[in-house]
Amino acid sequence: MANKTQGVQWDLTSYFPAFNGPEMMKFKTKLAADIAALQKKAVKLAPLSARTAGDWEKLLLGAENAEVRLGHIISYVGCLESAHADKDEYSAENAKLYGLAAEYSKVGVDILRAFKDVPEKVFAAFLKREKLKEVAHSLKRLREQARRTMTPAEEKLAADLGVDGFQSWERLYNKLSSKLEFDMQWPDGKKERLPISRWRALMSSTDRKVGRAAFEGGNKAWAGIEDACAAALNALAGTRGTLNRRRGIKHFLDQSLFAAGIRRSTLDAMYTAVNRNLEPVRDILRAKAAAMDRKGIAFFEREAPLPLKDSKLYTWEEGSAKVQAAFSRVYPALGEYYRTFLANRWLESEARGGKRPGAFCTSTHLTGEERVYTTFNGALGDVNTLAHEMGHAWHGNLMRAMRPWAAEYPMTLAETASIFGEHLLADGIQTDPAITEAQKLIMLDEYLTGAAVTILDITVRFEFEKAFYEERQKGEVSVARLKELMTQCQRRVFGDALEPGGEDPLFWVSKLHFYMAGVSFYNFPYTFGFLLAATLFTKFKAEGPAFLPKYEAFLRLTGSDTAEGVARRALGADIGDPAFWETAIKGLAGQLARYKQLLNANKVAA
Repeated sequence: MANKTQGVQWDLTSYFPAFNGPEMMKFKTKLAADIAALQKKAVKLAPLSARTAGDWEKLLLGAENAEVRLGHIISYVGCLESAHADKDEYSAENAKLYGLAAEYSKVGVDILRAFKDVPEKVFAAFLKREKLKEVAHSLKRLREQARRTMTPAEEKLAADLGVDGFQSWERLYNKLSSKLEFDMQWPDGKKERLPISRWRALMSSTDRKVGRAAFEGGNKAWAGIEDACAAALNALAGTRGTLNRRRGIKHFLDQSLFAAGIRRSTLDAMYTAVNRNLEPVRDILRAKAAAMDRKGIAFFEREAPLPLKDSKLYTWEEGSAKVQAAFSRVYPALGEYYRTFLANRWLESEARGGKRPGAFCTSTHLTGEERVYTTFNGALGDVNTLAHEMGHAWHGNLMRAMRPWAAEYPMTLAETASIFGEHLLADGIQTDPAITEAQKLIMLDEYLTGAAVTILDITVRFEFEKAFYEERQKGEVSVARLKELMTQCQRRVFGDALEPGGEDPLFWVSKLHFYMAGVSFYNFPYTFGFLLAATLFTKFKAEGPAFLPKYEAFLRLTGSDTAEGVARRALGADIGDPAFWETAIKGLAGQLARYKQLLNANKVAA
């Protein structure tokens, strides 16, 4: 019998005492008025020059302050909507905040206008102003963005249309997916109607019969909304394509690369290394399959742990204690932070219906707090997800003392911090003498499975999205073609580690990352972050605790330079060289050898 699982609910009252209470209403009114005032000032200001520099400095400082407050309320309502996706008042409020964000973005349009054609000498002098020095990198990025914009009138129209057009497709997907339920046909014959938030955990069950039943039941439910999802996917990509053409953006990857803070050559270097080294990563999955007397695995079970002898579901208390112990053992400051995190009830982990799928970390610079959202169903993967999100939270914690615009970092570097958290969990367990070899095998299985997913599965997502965007330029892509593209990508990347017929043609429906209006190609930063985190962790293991101040300096630098610049300054590394990434991938060999050795000594449960 599975152990009883549970979790905790977060406390959001430090944001506002009550949803739409007097404090929140006053906050919104003041914020809206301040944004409107910024709009009026910005539209009247002449482009940046020596004469207008003082006025633009004041406006930028006001915009930074407004952005902090806007982020605060968006974070709050986003937390409520995720934890209570069945309550329409939260999604309605979120839609209103999209409108307020669109109004704020119009201030940004005028800032971009001011920066677009400014002479280099004038801009350089502007960055040296005392109150702007700390955010010079952010302002340089704004100037780069300014060079790829439409006219101010067109940008403001795009912002208005985005609320009820572009962004509404993401809201539609979130609403459909959060309300989705599926029929679970348990191996013992029991049939149960379950929320889709349970689906991923059940597919990752150590009992492959349970996993397959969940996969089949869940995909029947996803198939019921495939037409709506295809419409949303085509609309999102089509709108991006239209805006890119109007802005003079030549390739659909350019915006994602800019958001990631990397050059195309760096992304190409990473994927060159990945594609050269698919075989050793596939070997992780082959080893798992061989342990079960199979030649390959199915795509749906790529995250599932092996049914090892001591495998079990964990209660919330047990899972949380594993994270606490692992952090405290190898990184005491992070262990103490997690202890404080729990005491403050900044974590939402309860398994219940009405929650949206997935996990995330959010923060507010206004109060200097972080929040982590997940659904803890008891799998070891849920423990790993907790460590992952706490890595994000620690990153945010380290950035609290920095200026808001200097604390904004790209996903590539954000995922480095979260995956470093996973490394800490894995190492904390492997080096604990109180943990048995069998338990260490379970954790190593989890870690190497995660490595295979991060390198192979994320590459599938990248290749699918790339293929989809290439075809979308010629017209809408049908449901049948979307399924075909997904199947082809899975088969090419996983190779013979994927058993015949083991593809999931509907993965493009169930993966919410494809439907985010604010970002496309959301997934490749995970591979980037995993491999960079592996390099950082190798340095940590070599240098011991003396490396941790360097690691924290690395994290604090993430909002002040490109990813290439951060790696060069903090590590002395050239991430534009495929050899950098290959080193990290090949570094898995020792753990894979240890994994095979432990598998030989520990039988897989029947």
